[in-house]
Amino acid sequence: MKTAELLEPEPVVALPANLRIKLPLGLLGFERTKDYVLVSHEDFHPFFWLQFIDDPELAFPVVSPFVVLPQYQPDISSEDERFLGLESAEDALVLCVVTVRPEGDSTVNLRGPIVINRHTLAGKQIVPVNASRYALQYPLPTAE
Repeated sequence: MKTAELLEPEPVVALPANLRIKLPLGLLGFERTKDYVLVSHEDFHPFFWLQFIDDPELAFPVVSPFVVLPQYQPDISSEDERFLGLESAEDALVLCVVTVRPEGDSTVNLRGPIVINRHTLAGKQIVPVNASRYALQYPLPTAE
């Protein structure tokens, strides 16, 4: 099993616009949806939209967990590492789903990150070996 060394903090996530992502196993609750586009918009930085290709009206807001919690160090299992074809920390793009609530208390799911191989653009929503260290609903800081 690789430790958190594989998933080092990313100081800035810079990605091309409208990056097509393949999640062969889908996301929890959306297992049948495999194809997504990662959409960035400068007014929404540091957040992205993980948009369904087959239904562009559906999208999840996502963010690099390292922006929210710089000391985030999820341990990825050897099985997940092999599945994704990750050989180094530079191969991995890590994103977490954001839950936006009308009352303004938005949270990030740090227990179920989406790990994407930067070279193949294939990804998987994983449960880190040390998931119990992290919140399922980690509060996002509010803008002052």
